[in-house]
Amino acid sequence: MPLWLKSSVNAVVKSIIYLALSKAKFMKLIFLTFLLSLSIMANAQNGFKATQIKFERVEKAYNEKWEDLKKFVKAGGYGDDFSMLINAYKSEGKLEIWLKGKSDKKYSLFRTYDFCAHSGTIGPKVIEGDGQTPEGFYYINVFNPMSNFHLSLGVNYPNAVDYARTGKDRKPGGDIYIHGNCVTVGCIPLTDEKIKEVYVLGVEARNSGQEKIPVNIYPFKMTDANMKKYSAQFPTQLNFWKTLQPGYLAFEKNRNLAEIKEVKGNYVVR
Repeated sequence: MPLWLKSSVNAVVKSIIYLALSKAKFMKLIFLTFLLSLSIMANAQNGFKATQIKFERVEKAYNEKWEDLKKFVKAGGYGDDFSMLINAYKSEGKLEIWLKGKSDKKYSLFRTYDFCAHSGTIGPKVIEGDGQTPEGFYYINVFNPMSNFHLSLGVNYPNAVDYARTGKDRKPGGDIYIHGNCVTVGCIPLTDEKIKEVYVLGVEARNSGQEKIPVNIYPFKMTDANMKKYSAQFPTQLNFWKTLQPGYLAFEKNRNLAEIKEVKGNYVVR
């Protein structure tokens, strides 16, 4: 083999080896970055509970409630990591907690709590100061360990549908919570003892990685019979309730939250 060709071949082989090593290092770097990301995510999730439990009321709630709740969570087969969903029914005065383990395909009912007090009538909240409890599809956006009502879970009212209903140049109101005590102006109070349980379950779900815990607030259990009954009493609400019913029926059938969009001031269930 001519010397010049041998040199060229050697150069090509060295280049291939270098590229292979570089690719291996690059893939290793990607893998290490992936592991680091998972670690950061896990620490952030575990850190949520650690941060919450530093507050006296949350620590006390855990000391009083979690050991017993954990037995029922285990008995229900939900495991250490679970998701949570809340359904509330204004007319019935009931708040349901649904849980789903990581390997579960469907939610199942875990516990039901009674509203301790009511505010307004059935029908959505429209404007600040109307005393109404919202109706619609929301999620928990605040964990308040220092609430004026012991502990509280904030609901992301108002959303786009609520703003559209309120209209321009008017305020839709806000500060809607599921909380302790037994007084309310538009919120859902459960008593201090019951909010301890709901709050702890919420912290556990959030700590397991659930970024948004759904809170679906209905005027009543939206069966066809109830739709007929209540729309006769509140006919102006019928069109709005018709946009809520598909979400209710989808969950009743599938035991999973339907894909719900906010489109031009209406809920659209897909």
